Amino acid sequence: MYDLRRIKMSDIIRLGIDIRTLGRDSGCMEGAARELVKYLYNIFSDARTGENQCALVRFYKTHNNAELPSALRTYVDRQLSGTIPPKWFKSLVLLATAGDCPDWNSRYTSRKHQAIPLLNHEVVSRIPLICNMIEQMGMELDTVIRDDAVRLPELSKKTFNVSCIANAAESPLVLEQEDFVKPYGLKSILGFGGVLPSGNLFLVVMFTRVVVHEDTARLLNTLPLNVKLLLLPFVNDVFAGVT
Repeated sequence: MYDLRRIKMSDIIRLGIDIRTLGRDSGCMEGAARELVKYLYNIFSDARTGENQCALVRFYKTHNNAELPSALRTYVDRQLSGTIPPKWFKSLVLLATAGDCPDWNSRYTSRKHQAIPLLNHEVVSRIPLICNMIEQMGMELDTVIRDDAVRLPELSKKTFNVSCIANAAESPLVLEQEDFVKPYGLKSILGFGGVLPSGNLFLVVMFTRVVVHEDTARLLNTLPLNVKLLLLPFVNDVFAGVT
């Protein structure tokens, strides 16, 4: 177990080794992502009380909308409200989730985040937290939205920054203050990810009940590469089943 308030570089190295060993028997990216979020949810705790320091950990991935399982395509279609989207557009898919509430432990029971269509800036601006994280990581939002066939493969070779919102309660980027941040005592939000060789973005978001500062976020900068190494064997096998 590790304490986010006292974590050291030696701890980060061990975390990276552990992450790379996950998912060996999962058979698909969704299975590997489930192992990852459960690991991150459980590994950080208060040394004195034993309480988990993460209230919720989520894993997102962009995916060509036409190639989504039928249930997710239907979910996206409801959000489009009759809009005819371009053929190339992607959705940001919640692939795995682990947290305090029973509904936070399955992507199927998420009410608002199972898949988010990345049609344009107007639509994506409805999720300012995700927009900010992508930009803080060092990636241009246009590149993700427009599925830039030239730029995205180049970005797959880059290591990105870790995004940190140290004070979630006072951040205008976190819209669900009254029914999420306050009742669950959330203090900070960390986000990190990267681009896979397929040109798809992956993003891990950690909602913590302890304050995490920028210097701690910088220590975590090696984790995106370790997560990417975990995911690489499953670039062409994303979903568990065809639900």
